[in-house]
Amino acid sequence: MEAANWVPKWQQEVMNFKGIKSTFIIEGNISDKYPSFSKDGEAVFSKLDTVIENIFNSSETDGFYTFQQYDPLFGFSAPEIVKQSEERIGVLNKEIEKNNGSSKKANHSGIKMVLDSEIIRTSMTEKTDQKSIVNILNFASRFLASPDNMSIDETTFFLNLLHASNNAKRVAKYINTLILVVNKFNDIPAWFFLNNPNVRTITIPNPDSKIRSEFIKNNYKKFNNDAEQNKFVGLTEGMKILELDGLRRLYDKSNSPIEDVVAIYKYGVKENKWAQIRDRLPDDMRNKINERVKGQEQAKEKIVQVVKRAVVGLSGLQHSSNTKPRGILFLAGPTGTGKTEIVKAVTQLLFEDEKALIRFDMSEYTAEHADQKLFGAPPGYVGYDNGGQLTNAIKNNPFSVLLFDEIEKAHPNIMDKFLQILEDGRMTDGQGNTVYFTETLIFFTSNVGISREITDPHTGKIIGRENIVSPGEPYDIIQEKVETAMKTYFKPEIINRIGENIVVFNYIDEASSREIADKQIANINNNLQKNNKIKISMDTEARNLLYSFCWQDKPRSNGGRGIGNVVEEQYLNPLGEFIFDNNCKENDAVNVNAENGKLVFRKV
Repeated sequence: MEAANWVPKWQQEVMNFKGIKSTFIIEGNISDKYPSFSKDGEAVFSKLDTVIENIFNSSETDGFYTFQQYDPLFGFSAPEIVKQSEERIGVLNKEIEKNNGSSKKANHSGIKMVLDSEIIRTSMTEKTDQKSIVNILNFASRFLASPDNMSIDETTFFLNLLHASNNAKRVAKYINTLILVVNKFNDIPAWFFLNNPNVRTITIPNPDSKIRSEFIKNNYKKFNNDAEQNKFVGLTEGMKILELDGLRRLYDKSNSPIEDVVAIYKYGVKENKWAQIRDRLPDDMRNKINERVKGQEQAKEKIVQVVKRAVVGLSGLQHSSNTKPRGILFLAGPTGTGKTEIVKAVTQLLFEDEKALIRFDMSEYTAEHADQKLFGAPPGYVGYDNGGQLTNAIKNNPFSVLLFDEIEKAHPNIMDKFLQILEDGRMTDGQGNTVYFTETLIFFTSNVGISREITDPHTGKIIGRENIVSPGEPYDIIQEKVETAMKTYFKPEIINRIGENIVVFNYIDEASSREIADKQIANINNNLQKNNKIKISMDTEARNLLYSFCWQDKPRSNGGRGIGNVVEEQYLNPLGEFIFDNNCKENDAVNVNAENGKLVFRKV
């Protein structure tokens, strides 16, 4: 493969605009190593300063540029240029003094940083020899505390740079060039680069698969074949070259399979917890889930299928990336139909403890900057040191089940962040650390498509909600309505990444309604027997009467929660009142019968 076919885009931008733009601002992956290419196409990986010098000193311009590094810690790297600039500044000051009749009065403190910026400005605008200068300012984000609240010295510093950018001297077809290396563009004042035709902003991304493959091919010697190497390239999606170099050292001293070495590097653990999970799973997972969730056979079928695929590690194998989450499921449908309960059941099944579920109620993340609560605040903002709630949870437990409940209530900024997690299985938190979601099973739940807001036609204010679907409608009709509403509500990018893993829940059927009621009645009776030593007996007529209450329109539309409300109102509350009023004690017994459309309690 010829080098020109896979030179990184950011390097091509610098090549295309050198000699045209006087200023480049470079952000992103700025502390890594990057490929430079020899004539035979072989890649040599070097630091950013070296790569920039190689770009400017290409074959047709070699020898026409001289380079000066500058940073707030070590100052300048080219003392001869500094000396020339200082001499020129002295001459200019004398000319100003002569023309004005007095010495120039500075409106700043004259600290070293400001004087250094005058040297940079002078080298850019006054340099007269036959070589163009390239000033590279490293750690440029650290020249000021805040771009929105700059001191007079900080302002003067960047005004000198702006003057240098706008008045850079040309030497033949070349131009003196200023390069600012920043963590991100908004670390420096926006007035410096916005609408400035002399400035080109460039973002360096993490290395793509071609660059990682070239580095791995040249530096990893233990692979037996191309298939093994290609698998490793996929496992390292999102990693920087310096991370690959560290991973190489770990791999060279290890006798473990490459998957285990990558797991150690990413998560700090070697064991594959999903392999352990597979060994202890029951043959028929549906029966275990049926113990907690009644009905919803279509949903269970799809969920069990995806869970099995996640356990054996087959998710996303049709794509080039091997870093997607273990599984992604979007559970949609009416409230109270078992969406959250089935996620708890799956968690119990996988990790033997439903508390292993990491759950986020997305109604708490509706504000504009709520994404900072999940992923961490950027440097300089309140909460930066605390990190993000989601990213911290995954750092602590990378092998987990994630539930984002009522995802439609989250702010759109959060949904945009989820795109990277769903596609690449990773996210960079506010502190710049990469957090991997490769070993997570992710669930979303939503009620989109079930109801819609009612607005007052005169005021436009929301005055209530009305159902779009109702109990008794055929399942395929409900499914179509819900999926159509989701495609309208969520961005196509989100829907495309979820794919066919949208699971629509139906309203609870009559048989499931009875099972849910029976389970809740049994819980009440068993707890009374266990805690109070009071035995409760309920005859068939009473049980059928309670079933009929549960099957009325209002509780049906509210699913399991509606049934729970009926059991509480019609059974638990009057039972508690009866026990209190009749002073029931240990070893007492209470019969429950049906009379005249009501439940009647008698002490026996």
